[in-house]
Amino acid sequence: MRKIHKWVGLIIAIQFVLWLASGVVMSLFDAKKVAGREFRIKPPAAALWPASALPVDAVLANASAQVMNISSGWLLDRPVYMLVNDKATWMVDALKGTPVALDAALATRIAQASYSGSGTPTGARLLKYTLETRKHKEPVWGVNFNDADETTVYVSANTGKVLEHRNSTWRLFDFFWMLHIMDYAERENFNNKLLVTSAIGGLFMALTGIWLLFTSLRLAEFIPQRMRRASSINVFGEDGSKLRAIEASQGDTVFQALARGGLQLPSNCGGGQSCGLCEVRCLGKAPEPTSADRALLSPEKLAAGYRLACNLPVDGSVDVEVAGAAALATEYAATVTSVKAVAPFLREITIRPSKPVACRPGSYIQVHVPDYARDASHIVMPEHHRDDWQRVQLPEKLVNPAPLRRSYSLAVPVEQAGGQLTLLVRFIPGQQPGKGSSYMYTLKEGDTVRFSGAFGDFAIKPGGREKVFIGGGAGMAPLRAMIHSLLQSGAREPLHFWYGARSQRDAPYVDEMQAFASKHPNFKWQLVLSEDDDAGGAAKGYVHEAARDALLRTHPNLQACDFYVCGPPAMLAATRELLKELGVSDERIAFDDFKI
Repeated sequence: MRKIHKWVGLIIAIQFVLWLASGVVMSLFDAKKVAGREFRIKPPAAALWPASALPVDAVLANASAQVMNISSGWLLDRPVYMLVNDKATWMVDALKGTPVALDAALATRIAQASYSGSGTPTGARLLKYTLETRKHKEPVWGVNFNDADETTVYVSANTGKVLEHRNSTWRLFDFFWMLHIMDYAERENFNNKLLVTSAIGGLFMALTGIWLLFTSLRLAEFIPQRMRRASSINVFGEDGSKLRAIEASQGDTVFQALARGGLQLPSNCGGGQSCGLCEVRCLGKAPEPTSADRALLSPEKLAAGYRLACNLPVDGSVDVEVAGAAALATEYAATVTSVKAVAPFLREITIRPSKPVACRPGSYIQVHVPDYARDASHIVMPEHHRDDWQRVQLPEKLVNPAPLRRSYSLAVPVEQAGGQLTLLVRFIPGQQPGKGSSYMYTLKEGDTVRFSGAFGDFAIKPGGREKVFIGGGAGMAPLRAMIHSLLQSGAREPLHFWYGARSQRDAPYVDEMQAFASKHPNFKWQLVLSEDDDAGGAAKGYVHEAARDALLRTHPNLQACDFYVCGPPAMLAATRELLKELGVSDERIAFDDFKI
C-alpha cells in the first residue's frame, strides 16, 4: 500500500502542481484584458425601425425555406430581418427583401465598428470552428488587428453579431485555464474523465495517507518514556554468545534502544526505513515482515528471521543477533594523514588508528560524524578541479545538527598501507550536500576522527575461481582493495575488472589499474565511460552492458566465475538483473550495496 500510495501520489502531485501554478498565474492577469473589454465598444442604441420596411408577412411569404423564428435588427446602419429554422440562420434586407451576404469586407467593417484600439485590420478569415469562439457553434469571421495585443475580433458569419474580442493575454490565460481544469480538448468541461480520475486519485491519496499514518504510529510513542513499561533487548553475537543486555522501553524500536545503549547500528537514513543497513536477526519467532522489510531484505533473509531494527518494535523482552556487535560498541580514534583528490568529486582520505584494527578487503568502517557548522570554504578545491567545483552551488554553511555515522569502504588492504585505513569518499553535488561527505571533505591532515568497525560480509570467496569485478563510482574502493590483495598474494586465476564512470576525469586510479594489467597477465582492466565522447582506450556506454557484450555473452562457462559488484544503486540493480538473465546463480555473486 505504501508503494501504491507513493506512485499515485507522484502522478497526483504533478497535476496538483499544475493546478496550483496555473491558478496563481491566472490570478495575475488583468481581468479586463482577459475578457476582451479593453478595446470593445458597446453597440449604439437601436435606431427607429424604418416605416418603409417590408412587413413580416411579406418576408415570410418570399422565404426560400421554412421559417421557425424571425426577428428584426440592424447590421451597422442597415435594417435586416433574421430568419431561423432548425438547419440554418440567414438574413434578408428589411427594405428590399433580398438575402444579405456577410462577406470579408462587411465583416471587417463590423469588427472595426466594435474596436477602439490603435490597430488597423490586417485581414479577415472565414472559420468553421476555432477554440477562441468555442461557445459559439457557428461559422465566424476572424478579423485580425495589428496592435500590440494581437487582437482578433470574431464576427458571426450568420448574424453579423460581434461574438468575441480575443488577444494574446486571453490566449495565455486560456492555456493555463486548460491546465487548471484538465480539459485538453474543448477547455470548458469540468466533468471530463481526467479531472474525475484525478479527483478520485486525490481521495485515494487522502484515505490511504490517513491509513498509513495510523499504521506508522504506535500508541507508545505518545506516552513519555518514563511512563512506559520497562523491557530489555538481549544482544547476541553471530556465534550464539550473549554479548550484553540493553534496557529499553515498550514502544521503542530496536534501533532506538540500541542507540541509547551505545550500540549504533549501521544506517544511512537515520532509522528512516529506507536504506536497509540496520538489519538484525530475531532469535525465536520473528514478527511478520513489514513492507519496508520486504522491500529492503531478500526473501532468504526474511525467512531466516532478519528484520530492520528501525522497524522492529520492542514488545516485551527481545532477543536479536547483531552482526559485528562487538565492533559496533568499540570506538577508535584516528589521525588524518592524507587527503588526496583522485577525481573532481572523489577523495582518498587516509587515517592512522591509535591502535591496530583488523580489516579484510571488502569491509567498511563507520565514521562518527559529529554535529558541526563549517563554512563551505573549508573544502579545499585543487586547481585542476576548480572548474568542476565552480559549477556546484554549495551553501555558505555546511551544517549537521546531530551526531551520526556514515559507512566507508577500505580502498587498500590495511597491511599494504602500513596499518592505515584508506577511504574513498564521494561528494554528491547539490543544494543539500551529504552531511557525512561534507564533514569528510573538510578534514585536514592532523585532524582527529573517530570510527567503529570493521564491518560487512563483502569478501573474497575462497578458492581459485575466475573472478569478474564490476563497479562504478565509490564502488572502486572495496573492489580495488580486493584486487590489491589478490595480486599481492600471487593469485593466478583470471581477474577481470570493469569499471564505469561518466568521463575520464571521474575515473580514479586508472594509471594504477593499467600498470597492474601490464605487470600481471591474468589481470584484465577495462574502463567504460557513459558520457565522454573522447573515450580513448575506454569502452563507451554503461558498464554492465559493455561487460555483457564484450565478455559475459561469449564466456564459455559463467558458472565457473565468481562475481563481485559494487557501485551506485541503479548500476548495482542493473548488473544483478543482467547476471540473473545470464543464468548466474546467486551464490556466485557477491555485492556491496551502499544504500544511497
